[in-house]
Amino acid sequence: MAASDLAKLRMSAAGRAIAVLTSGGDAQGMNAAVRAVTRMGIYVGAKVFLIYEGYEGLVEGGENIQQANWLSVSNIIQLGGTIIGSARSKAFTTREGRLAAAFNLVQHGITNLCVIGGDGSLTGANIFRKEWGELLEDLVQQEKITKDVAEKYSHLNIVGLVGSIDNDFCGTDMTIGTDSALHRIMEVIDAIATTAQSHQRTFVLEVMGRHCGYLALVSALASGADWLFIPESPPEEGWEDFMCERLGDTRSKGSRLNIIIIAEGAIDSNGKAISSSYVKDLVVRRLGVDTRVTVLGHVQRGGTPSAFDRVLSSKMGMEAVMALLEATPNTPACVVSLSGNQSVRLPLMECVQVTKDVQKAMDEKRFDEAIQLRGRSFENNWNIYKLLAHQKPATFKSNFSIAILNVGAPAAGMNAAVRSAVRIGISHGHQVFLVNDGFEGLSKGQVKEVGWRDVAGWIGRGGSMLGTKRTLPKTCMAKIVENIRIFNIQALVVIGGFEAYEGVLQLVEARGLYEELCIAMCVIPATISNNVPGTDFSIGTDTAVNAAMESCDRIKQSASGTKRRVFIVETMGGFCGYLATMTGVAVGADAAYIYEDQFTIHDLRANVEHLTDKMKTDIQRGLVLRNEKCHDYYTTEFLHHLYSAEGKGIFDCRTNVLGHLQQGGAPTPFDRNYGTKLGVKAALWISDQLRASYRQGRVFANSQDSACVIGLRKKGVAFTPVSELKEITDFEHRMPKEQWWLKLCLMLKMLANYQVSLTEIVPGKIEHVTRRSLSIEKGF
Repeated sequence: MAASDLAKLRMSAAGRAIAVLTSGGDAQGMNAAVRAVTRMGIYVGAKVFLIYEGYEGLVEGGENIQQANWLSVSNIIQLGGTIIGSARSKAFTTREGRLAAAFNLVQHGITNLCVIGGDGSLTGANIFRKEWGELLEDLVQQEKITKDVAEKYSHLNIVGLVGSIDNDFCGTDMTIGTDSALHRIMEVIDAIATTAQSHQRTFVLEVMGRHCGYLALVSALASGADWLFIPESPPEEGWEDFMCERLGDTRSKGSRLNIIIIAEGAIDSNGKAISSSYVKDLVVRRLGVDTRVTVLGHVQRGGTPSAFDRVLSSKMGMEAVMALLEATPNTPACVVSLSGNQSVRLPLMECVQVTKDVQKAMDEKRFDEAIQLRGRSFENNWNIYKLLAHQKPATFKSNFSIAILNVGAPAAGMNAAVRSAVRIGISHGHQVFLVNDGFEGLSKGQVKEVGWRDVAGWIGRGGSMLGTKRTLPKTCMAKIVENIRIFNIQALVVIGGFEAYEGVLQLVEARGLYEELCIAMCVIPATISNNVPGTDFSIGTDTAVNAAMESCDRIKQSASGTKRRVFIVETMGGFCGYLATMTGVAVGADAAYIYEDQFTIHDLRANVEHLTDKMKTDIQRGLVLRNEKCHDYYTTEFLHHLYSAEGKGIFDCRTNVLGHLQQGGAPTPFDRNYGTKLGVKAALWISDQLRASYRQGRVFANSQDSACVIGLRKKGVAFTPVSELKEITDFEHRMPKEQWWLKLCLMLKMLANYQVSLTEIVPGKIEHVTRRSLSIEKGF
């Protein structure tokens, strides 16, 4: 859609009615989606109705269908479950029930329906849409509506948002609730690991996933579990012997605990269910190890949604309204999905068909095909888990050596990247060194060879186990070169923030002076600021956003207990406003001040007036975020004084500086998974570079593409030469010149009810779901 068409969207929405319902099992983030659909609909001038109790409420009508206003969805973004209720409706599966539902919609003038639920709920919505014309004809014959009414409401538009913690809907990268469920699982695993280690126990954890092993697979990858059972890949015959042998082997090498993760739908190669109690009894009988079972159950559906789910749901909800308003009678029902960091629209029934194909392949024991149909990301998770879970002897000694170091400020997930890079390097027969204290440690010779077990247990640790410093190579170049020669280092994996990128760039530019620097180098971006060029996401940003979000949730709760109060919260991030913006979207902030979105005193005045108007409603609290370096003069203290003075007699003002708590804590599942995958891919890339640049008994790598930043770019992983990235880097402010996430500023303003130009919105594109599209890697 052209920008000029978007400007007309508001006019076309006038008089339209949109309804939103949640159906099937609940999932954290559904409330954020309901909020986004409601507010975006009202923002563009449509009437929005909330349907309570899912399809059951749609069939019963009456008080279950209520028109919403802006405040109807205030202060719900942080709530788990769904405030409008969800129910599995038998009535809607019958034609009589759908006839009643159609009548109730027509009574309110609703012809646009947004359904948030799983594949069953969305399939039901598509049946409803296909029958719509016939249902209206029946209502006319029964004299419940007139022909004129039937003609006026002759077409029903359907858009789906997939709400399912299992992430079992094919074609979508992530479904609403999955990331939050992983948070609950990892909290339990981290808690269990400490008691298991104390008593040298084995724990068998059963997680949800009757038909899909995504939760089990990712939690096993993010926890370094010893053994995993998923329905898509049953263990081969004799698995009991293999598993017990592996558990015994890890114990003999000094491990004090074992974690076994099992999806509730796990089966063996004959289709027989594998229960957690059977696995427990097997370990006790064979190994005599104290073994306990923990069944997580519905705790995985509970709790507050993660930052990822809140932002995902908000993006999807806004896109759903756009899709509904653009729909024509010839537009197929679609699902709004995430592809990389982009919103896309997928034909609903294409997704449903592939999802059914997965189950059919599993029923027919075509398990390799089932994994492929789950998508490339699922397949990669499975392959990487198998690579890292247990040490396999290298087939040969490569004579290559790799050094791994952390540079810059600590970021959660760094240790996961180190662990996977070490293990992949060892499995390829390389000699692997770890360097303490970054480039400074390399200059001082703080280099130590490591083995497979030396990085055991690192994946869930926060901070940097290696130690990290901001020192750049130019201050100690000669000593770095000397130690590269002494230890015969032929490749560097540098994990860190802007200093890591800048440091490798300095090493590359010094190759003309030092032949020892003609080695392969890879930067793995890890910083809470998300300011490294060459990637859309850095390791550590997700953990930092969640930490800031949790603090803001508590602040909002504090403010809600006090009449008319505004909090100004300062986040970290240097000049980069990613952290403030993402946190702002995740907590439903009233404003976020960042360097990239320049603001003046007139903007500040407009914000104060906006909050003043808000205080006259039932919602008498406000939250404003400020990035630490967003402005030289409009400091946090200045904003506090300004808001206090202008709001005198209407609201009072408080400040909160979040500080270094954003760097601390255990990494989130996203950062563990992301760090693990980047570490694997970086080590594999390094191995390829070493082989390609080995000539006459030595490694000589001096081409541009022998020193790269690995990163997630839109839909896939890319390796970009640091020398190329120099052109698109703002070195003064330490960040890329262009940043994809700035469009989220617009979303934040719209959902806070600021008047902005709709011409800046970039709507999602229609994509098709085929076996070929599923084989394309779309990120993590």
